[in-house]
Amino acid sequence: MKTIEVDEQIYRYIASRTLHIGESASDILRRLLALPLDTSMEPTVSAVLDEKTDAESITEASTDVLTKLIDDAQLAKEESAIARFMLILSALYRAQPEVFSRGADIKGRKRIYFAEDPQALLDNGKTTKPKPVPETPYWVITNTNTGRKRLIIEQLMQAMGYSAETIAEVCNKV
Repeated sequence: MKTIEVDEQIYRYIASRTLHIGESASDILRRLLALPLDTSMEPTVSAVLDEKTDAESITEASTDVLTKLIDDAQLAKEESAIARFMLILSALYRAQPEVFSRGADIKGRKRIYFAEDPQALLDNGKTTKPKPVPETPYWVITNTNTGRKRLIIEQLMQAMGYSAETIAEVCNKV
């Protein structure tokens, strides 16, 4: 397997096209480029023009990612609320990285919840216990009770434009 470097914009694009947890970058690119599943270099001939708007595509893709997350066995087997919280945040980022970035500036009364630098979270309280959100450039505070974690996800998802029904379903998984 070869390693390539890509800029942040390309990385976010690839990550936003994830269909399920654990899908590799190679699998995503193979799907997007309509390459066969085997390692041969001959591309498939079938290509279909998509007449959907970008907004419709993003909404469908993000809903698909969340639906798969909600039904995912990995989420169900996680014993800690922190682990489930982190999986959900990671899936939200993969679903809509640009929108997640705008929603990530939500704050509590005294604390910020997200930052790209853990020190920014520590500056708002020494007991925040910041952890990196997997597969994202963000860190999040984790020293909160489960109710607060649900509130953080709820506020983030509202800022990202999800329906109340979807938000409630995801929050119940924390």
